[in-house]
Amino acid sequence: MISKAKIKDIQSLQHKKFRQESNLFLAEGPKVINELILEGNIQCKEIFALQKWVDSLETNFHQLIEDKLIVVSAFELEKLATYATPNNVVGVFEQKASLPVNVKDQLTLVLDDIQDPGNMGTIIRTADWFGVKNIVCSLNTVDIYNPKVVQSTMASLGRVNVVYHELLPWLNQNHDEKILAATLNGKPIQAFNHVNGAIVLIGNEANGLAPQLILKADEEITIPKFGNAESLNAAMATGIILYQLKV
Repeated sequence: MISKAKIKDIQSLQHKKFRQESNLFLAEGPKVINELILEGNIQCKEIFALQKWVDSLETNFHQLIEDKLIVVSAFELEKLATYATPNNVVGVFEQKASLPVNVKDQLTLVLDDIQDPGNMGTIIRTADWFGVKNIVCSLNTVDIYNPKVVQSTMASLGRVNVVYHELLPWLNQNHDEKILAATLNGKPIQAFNHVNGAIVLIGNEANGLAPQLILKADEEITIPKFGNAESLNAAMATGIILYQLKV
């Protein structure tokens, strides 16, 4: 039986303020929990799980988590979970410390006020796929430890270094590296390939990049449009851009 105080503490991690105060975050579901544990880059504090999930574990994995494992009822798990239909297991993890960002001779993503948690999580996974080690976010970009972001990133959350900064001062400090801004009226992305070092600016889903950030770019780049859609979402655009820059 979990105490009411413990339930309240875990529920509070659904809110950014309490995640920041405690330096903890929630992860939910077997796939996310398994990948985070096996990756080993993020420290697990506690795991609350149904007995049927525990019974399904392989011996080696069970040994990794047995000192953190608390078996709960379906009713208790429902109180801890962020989703309407709980998914067998909820974990509490320590937030990973951000590292200094070295932009020299590598691709670095800079995100301007990305708001959608699903987009943010997909961008982190996409960065991981293409070997991008660092993402720099504006202070108004969604928290990477938002439960929906965590769900979308899987274990990529432990492999990609994400930091938050005021973007203009940060770009001023790193102006020696080529800066590319994703806009609707730039040079076609096909003109760029084998780019080993660049800062790539990706804008807000609704408004794109702030004008003052575009002014910092050496070049504007655009994914050519062949249909009638007004724009691509930020995560899809990021994937296309990173692929083209890498090939």
